[in-house]
Amino acid sequence: MDEIKVDDIQTEEERETVIKVEHVTMRFSLNKEKVDNLKEYIIRLIKGKIEYKKFVALDDINFEIYKGDRLAILGLNGAGKSTLLKTIVGVYKPTEGNIYKTGVIAPLLELGAGFDPNYTGRENIYLYGAILGYSRDYIDAKLDEIIEFSELGHFIEIPVKNYSSGMRSRLGFSIATAVDPDILILDEVLSVGDAKFRKKSLAKVKSMFDRGVTVLFVSHSIDQVKAICNKAILLEHGKIIAQGDVETVAEVYEEKTIRPKAQVTQSVVVPITADEEKEEKKANAEAKKAIEKEKAEEEKILEEISKTPEAELRYGVYLRIKKRYNDDEITKEEFEDKYKRLITANLHDEESEFFVPETVGKLEEAMQKHNNSEN
Repeated sequence: MDEIKVDDIQTEEERETVIKVEHVTMRFSLNKEKVDNLKEYIIRLIKGKIEYKKFVALDDINFEIYKGDRLAILGLNGAGKSTLLKTIVGVYKPTEGNIYKTGVIAPLLELGAGFDPNYTGRENIYLYGAILGYSRDYIDAKLDEIIEFSELGHFIEIPVKNYSSGMRSRLGFSIATAVDPDILILDEVLSVGDAKFRKKSLAKVKSMFDRGVTVLFVSHSIDQVKAICNKAILLEHGKIIAQGDVETVAEVYEEKTIRPKAQVTQSVVVPITADEEKEEKKANAEAKKAIEKEKAEEEKILEEISKTPEAELRYGVYLRIKKRYNDDEITKEEFEDKYKRLITANLHDEESEFFVPETVGKLEEAMQKHNNSEN
């Protein structure tokens, strides 16, 4: 309703244009043959044996976005959606055409893509923030808010290489949304993480909508698109084949996904029986359930360890136990038994199998002091 009221008061000609894409084409050069190493590449380059083929990811794209609009970018996989977003953000420079934009942009594309795995979560807040264009003073002011939203607790002092994918997503999202943007760019980020994180991140994004933020949104969920956006464009093989209000474009998209055009093929398709289809669905459901259960168990373990004394050291011991289990050196029952005892174990008891030398803690403390002095 808010968007309709704005349009009733102002025509599009009277509203401020915040993004304008004019005749944008994006081409990539793809190597025709696989080159495994730098030496082979240099030899082929000297001999003139490197051959490329051109791939057009975007083909003469034109559209405008006005302040307050929420534009959905729809299309099947490979249509050019993410390439278009990255071109607008500035990750890619268009081969042809121009992009005009105004205001502060918060790009939520590949969460945590700029993290250094050897840095702690805290250090990566400053690193990722710098990549997004935030000043150090701004990060200092937002640091506690970012850490609190991420819910990482003691793990904020642990190297990111030891994080689960959910933990990296939480940290990346917390940093990217710490700013009050004029333009918010979302690429499937509302579909990552566990159910609790998705609910929390959606609420955070909706709070930005309430402030009149302009939005570019990529998602395969039509329900999400219709709930968030008022306009849409539909890409196919890098071209815009439909654009306008979200309901109209979504209908075209659904027609292409639900009732695709028949294609001529020489392959013979042997239909599976009803029983085979039932068994396949059952197997897929069980596999998905097992994966979700494993993720939930891992998140629960990490949360439990974060509440213990010396959580960083205890987590390091846990990783060693988990590695032994993954390498089939111990059984699942042995892994679970060791983990339960680890939670309450005295890490400085030399007779304990979980013993951690005092020098380890002192070294980490010294490194932390050194990092703080450099900052």
